[in-house]
Amino acid sequence: MSLFGQTAAAASSAASTTQGDLKNDVELTQPPEDSVSDLAFSSKADLLAVSSWDKKVRIYEISPTGQSQGKAIYDHEAPVLSVVWSKDGTKVVSGGADKAVRMFDLGSMQTTQVAAHDMPIKCVRFIEHPQAGQMLVTGSWDKTLKYWDLRQPTAAATLPLQERCYTLDVAQSLMVVGTAERYINIVNLQNPQTIYKTMQSPLKWQTRVVSCFPNASGFAVGSIEGRCAIQYVEEKDNHLNFSFKCHRENPPNQRDVTNVYSVNAISFHPTYGTFSTAGSDGTFHFWDKDAKHRLKGYPNVGGTISATTFNGVGSIFAYAVSYDWSKGYQANTPQYPIKVMLHPIKEDEAKPRPTNTAKKR
Repeated sequence: MSLFGQTAAAASSAASTTQGDLKNDVELTQPPEDSVSDLAFSSKADLLAVSSWDKKVRIYEISPTGQSQGKAIYDHEAPVLSVVWSKDGTKVVSGGADKAVRMFDLGSMQTTQVAAHDMPIKCVRFIEHPQAGQMLVTGSWDKTLKYWDLRQPTAAATLPLQERCYTLDVAQSLMVVGTAERYINIVNLQNPQTIYKTMQSPLKWQTRVVSCFPNASGFAVGSIEGRCAIQYVEEKDNHLNFSFKCHRENPPNQRDVTNVYSVNAISFHPTYGTFSTAGSDGTFHFWDKDAKHRLKGYPNVGGTISATTFNGVGSIFAYAVSYDWSKGYQANTPQYPIKVMLHPIKEDEAKPRPTNTAKKR
């Protein structure tokens, strides 16, 4: 993947400081008409699925130069809240406020409803079941998780939750579910019908996002209080748990005032295991959890960041700039930006620094 026209020397030079730049970022053509709820890259090709509150899912093909072309579009009957690709890259699955899960087949270009809940569906993900193979898991505001064998019309199993599902992520045999009232449920997918462990979020306020480490040893949690927590699954690793402040700002000439913003999205780099946070302050950052420091911070993008994702090889970081309702309906004006940006990952930009030169935050 080329760096969207930038030379390797220039990329290396730009990556030498902790302040990143956005000058090579490319805007997606023909973006959604309302806020973006989720982004997902295919693991097989640079195809990006974008779900939106405009009731549609759009699929784009991304070229090596960062140019994008619409490949497909399909509809829900209400805002779409989550989108995911099948492992083989042939299907896109989405769930939304119409209480339905729809599957789009890129071969036939046909859409079928494959699952349903009693309330809006906030999260959809694929898992590998030890017996049944690839299955779909859906999390809803009806306080349940459901597992689906897409060859069958009814749910294979239902897992009750304490509260409404707000966020869900999967890595290998680890599934983590964040709900209302700060519950976090950990599921070992070798035994998917049982919750392995339940805990209260280590953060004090509402959970916005959970994201699993690629090696499945733990997960990150982001909340509305401008804070991120790194949490390991097993008690033997408890000494590695920590949290840190992010997406906060001190206004000029107001030393005693701190503006606190929600952490809306956390995405792990597929190769390096480093991760991004993005928030309502309109910025994103790359972090190294093991060295406990920030790798890069980026300028304000001009609006709240509602969703992020890396492509399959970690060479592109996609982020959606669209209103997240963090300031109520009054701030949702027609002038508010709605766009998806593609940021080329430069040399060493998301790569852990050598230990001997690492600097603490």
